[in-house]
Amino acid sequence: MVRVTIDRPGCTSCEQCWTICPEFFEQNPDDTLSQVKDEYRLNESQSEGKAPESLADCVWEAAENCPVAVISVEE
Repeated sequence: MVRVTIDRPGCTSCEQCWTICPEFFEQNPDDTLSQVKDEYRLNESQSEGKAPESLADCVWEAAENCPVAVISVEE
């Protein structure tokens, strides 16, 4: 599993992460910012989650393509 953190206040709602990896990321309907889908959240946090190995590649790709670099991924 890989740990993912989103610096939500820095998010620009560009749609890159949830377009690249919609299995893990989604747009929050209230504030339009990126968030971790419920099933992958840590401590019910919108900004922290654990991605299974099956999603590791798309999570890394989403982080690498984030234009404002607000997604952090750790092994």
